[in-house]
Amino acid sequence: MKMVFSKLALLELEDAVTFYETELAGLGRLFKEEIKSSVSRIKEHPEAWSIEKGDVRKALLHRFPYKILYSIEKDHIVILAIAHQHRKPNYWV
Repeated sequence: MKMVFSKLALLELEDAVTFYETELAGLGRLFKEEIKSSVSRIKEHPEAWSIEKGDVRKALLHRFPYKILYSIEKDHIVILAIAHQHRKPNYWV
């Protein structure tokens, strides 16, 4: 199934990668790799993760305090947000 990233999700990804890279060289790359791995799992098993709100599901990252919020559409999956789990809950709504 095709994966589509919203503009917000892409901005959040870039911001988080930049932040982690300034904290420690290479950490931004590790964050991006974990996002890629999680997106691959979502693509393989889109209904495996719990519902966050309405038809939006969440996939938690293992090593970083982020979650991927996505919805399953008829012919693709939309990544709505890459949200920090402890900041501004439900801002993406």
